[in-house]
Amino acid sequence: MSEAIEKIVLKIIEAQEVIMGQTAWREALKVEGLRLDPEKHEVHIDGDPKEVLSSLVKQYEILFGKMSREICRDAVRPLLAFAEEDEIPEALK
Repeated sequence: MSEAIEKIVLKIIEAQEVIMGQTAWREALKVEGLRLDPEKHEVHIDGDPKEVLSSLVKQYEILFGKMSREICRDAVRPLLAFAEEDEIPEALK
């Protein structure tokens, strides 16, 4: 798994944090395969990166609908070039 995916996850959480505050971190903690340290702004993926990314986007979409997905896409667009194509879920393309 590339370091780029962990940066993408962190960028998504930080973008959502601007909107929903600490709730963004609490919701991200619910995603299976994702370990977080909110105080240090650190993320670690313990599973399939594509599945974890997809689950994270879905977790935010549950709260705020499609708008959350667009926020995720916009936040990570510059970082996608650094990740492997097969690591990026459809929700972020």
